[in-house]
Amino acid sequence: MDKKALKEYLDRKFLEFNSKDFIKNDPISVPHQYSKKQDIEITAFWTAILSWGLRKTIINKANELFDYMDRAPYDFIINHKDSDLKKIQHFKHRTFNSTDTLYFIHFLKDYYSNNESLEIAFSNHLTKDDEHVGAALIGFHHLFFSLPFAPMRTRKHIASPERNSTCKRLNMFLRWMVRNDDLGVDFGLWKNIDPSQLLCPFDVHVERVARKLGLINRKQRDWKTLLELHASLKEFDPCDPAKYDYALFGIGILDK
Repeated sequence: MDKKALKEYLDRKFLEFNSKDFIKNDPISVPHQYSKKQDIEITAFWTAILSWGLRKTIINKANELFDYMDRAPYDFIINHKDSDLKKIQHFKHRTFNSTDTLYFIHFLKDYYSNNESLEIAFSNHLTKDDEHVGAALIGFHHLFFSLPFAPMRTRKHIASPERNSTCKRLNMFLRWMVRNDDLGVDFGLWKNIDPSQLLCPFDVHVERVARKLGLINRKQRDWKTLLELHASLKEFDPCDPAKYDYALFGIGILDK
């Protein structure tokens, strides 16, 4: 398939899967239950971090977590008492346990006590001249673990390019927050990160389809391979390369 035909194919698949019908069976359905900006940010961030395994399980576990917060996560995080944390210590998803849950709450309370939006935790580390969000991911990782009591075990849940990770979950979260195409799936709440800087969430389905279509050649699944994919996708749409996540993921898992 030549590049023109491949672009037409991916554009067609992007439009097929980037619709409100996509929401109900995807983890993005969790933040779509909320309207307050901070609630959307918190639920989107946390759901993205929990996103490994079956999508149905991810959605159920995320909803369980926010049930513990009385379906008002921002208010719970800002105003909770120590006694309120007892019930939430029962939450667990795979290797994400009570230690991680409590640190996430402590960090978010500390952060939102001084900031209106989670956006600047990423955008403060990025300039308009940066080709992609790599610097923002690194900066956020350092900020997230800047509290003196940050547990070492929790670091495995917040990826960083400094460890050569593809940062799939954080890139998915950024796509949710930044992309805005009026089709109703991504939120487009953040304006200080340009969609052209977004990187495609690089899961096993995206990787498999990208290799089959010749979009990546490196054999490893790492940060450099993600940047190779980013360069390929920018040839098709330099202003919004991450939109092809819909096409690649949809082809890989939904388009049987």
